[in-house]
Amino acid sequence: MRIDIPEGKDAIEYVWGEMIPGIGPAAARFSLAVYAHTTLGLREFEAARLRVAQINGCAFCLDWRTERDGEKVEDGFADAVTNWRTTTAFDERTRLAAEYAERYTLDPHGLDEEFWARMTASYGQAEIVELSMCLGSWLAFGRLNHVLGLDTVCRLPGGASPAHRPEARQAP
Repeated sequence: MRIDIPEGKDAIEYVWGEMIPGIGPAAARFSLAVYAHTTLGLREFEAARLRVAQINGCAFCLDWRTERDGEKVEDGFADAVTNWRTTTAFDERTRLAAEYAERYTLDPHGLDEEFWARMTASYGQAEIVELSMCLGSWLAFGRLNHVLGLDTVCRLPGGASPAHRPEARQAP
């Protein structure tokens, strides 16, 4: 970890809540709002989120699976996200979500008219704005956690830090 955390403090709570009180709590509320208020389907949401996580390399984000009403994406979904171009596991909207996540993260200036024609054929304008805001949140906060080394001390709701779990995946 690249930030000194006072003895007895939770790293995430300290950095995101106490260290910069004028920014951290607002950023945390935005990050949580992405999950609480999304209208995107779970598979589209997770395909985009996981693709950003794969690119960012955030151990916590790679290990996390969004749950809605007791539902999560199937085992092997992350592998399908890695192979979004060729997987048969995705419908057009899910594939586009993964593609948009990759292009948004790696080449935002390369989003050409052909891409936008496909996006607007599958997503409404409000959905495109929502997905764009979600991508911005994941890109910024996943990188922040990874760059500062916080992703190695984040705790998943039911267990150990993903960096210390043998099945934690690395970015491709």
